Amino acid sequence: MAAVICGSLAFDTIMSFEGRFAEQILPDQLHILNVSFLVPALRREFGGCAGNIAYSLQQLGGQPLPMATVGSDGAEYVERMKGLGISTEFVRQVGDTYTAQAMIMTDRDNNQITAFHPGAMMQAHLTRIEARKDIAIGIISPDGRDAMLQHAEQFKAAGIPFVFDPGQGLPMFDGAELTHFVDLATWVTVNDYEARMLCDRTGLSCAELSTRVQGLVVTLGAEGCEVWVGGEKTVVPPVKADVVVDPTGCGDAFRGALLFGLERGWSLARCAALGNKVGALKIASRGGQNYTIDAAMIEG
Repeated sequence: MAAVICGSLAFDTIMSFEGRFAEQILPDQLHILNVSFLVPALRREFGGCAGNIAYSLQQLGGQPLPMATVGSDGAEYVERMKGLGISTEFVRQVGDTYTAQAMIMTDRDNNQITAFHPGAMMQAHLTRIEARKDIAIGIISPDGRDAMLQHAEQFKAAGIPFVFDPGQGLPMFDGAELTHFVDLATWVTVNDYEARMLCDRTGLSCAELSTRVQGLVVTLGAEGCEVWVGGEKTVVPPVKADVVVDPTGCGDAFRGALLFGLERGWSLARCAALGNKVGALKIASRGGQNYTIDAAMIEG
C-alpha cells in the first residue's frame, strides 16, 4: 500500500561553517545584526521534505507517492526520482518559476541556519488528494500554506489517516489553525523546538495534544524522542551515530520510518525506534538522500 507524501521538492545548497554561530552573533546587538560567514565547503543536493521522506520510505521498502510541485528547472529532480523507482504521478511541473531552493549553513556544533525560497511549492494546492484503494496513509510536511490547509481537509474527507508534520511551516499558522490541523490528523510529529511553539500557540500541553490524536512524537535529536499516547509519555532512547557528518534531512529520514511502521500497524514506540536508527544512519552521510538502509535494520 502507498503513502502520499505532501511537501516540497527542493534543491539544497549546503554550506559548512567551520566555527560556531554563537561566537559570531552578539545577543545584545541583534537589533543591528550584520554578519558574514566564511563557508569553504559548498555542494548542491536533492532535498525538500517530500523528496527526503520519499527517499527514506523507498529505502525501507515502502511505496511513497510524493505530492509536490517543481519549477521549470525541475526535470533533473523528476528524472532522479524515476531512476530511484519513486512514483512521480503526483509531481506537477509549473513554468515561469524555480523549483524550491534551500540554502542551508551548518556550524561545527551541527546548528543550522536556513534560507528557503518556495518557488513552485506555492502552487502545490493545485493537486488534490482523492480516496484511492491503494493509498493507506499520508503525511503533510512543510509545503505552501494553501496546500497544507487544503490537503489536511482532503485527507480527512477521503478517510486517509495522516501525520501532521508542520516543521518549518508551523509559524505560518495561528493557534486556531494549528488546533484544527491536530483535530483533522491521526498523528502529529514535531521536533522539540516545534513542540514548544505548537503548545504555546494552541495553549495545549503535549499530553493534551496527544489525547486529540492517536499519538504525538517529539524528536529530541541526539537524545532520542518522546512518544505521547493518550496523555502518557514514553521516551524512546537514541541510537548513537557511527560518525556525525551532516544533520540535513535527519528529521525527514525519521518520518519515512514513521510512515513505514504506521502503515504496517506497528506501535508508535516501535516506529520511533526505527526512526532513530534511520536518523543515526543518515547523519553519517552528506545531504538528505545519499544513505543506504540495510534490511537487517528493519528487523533488528
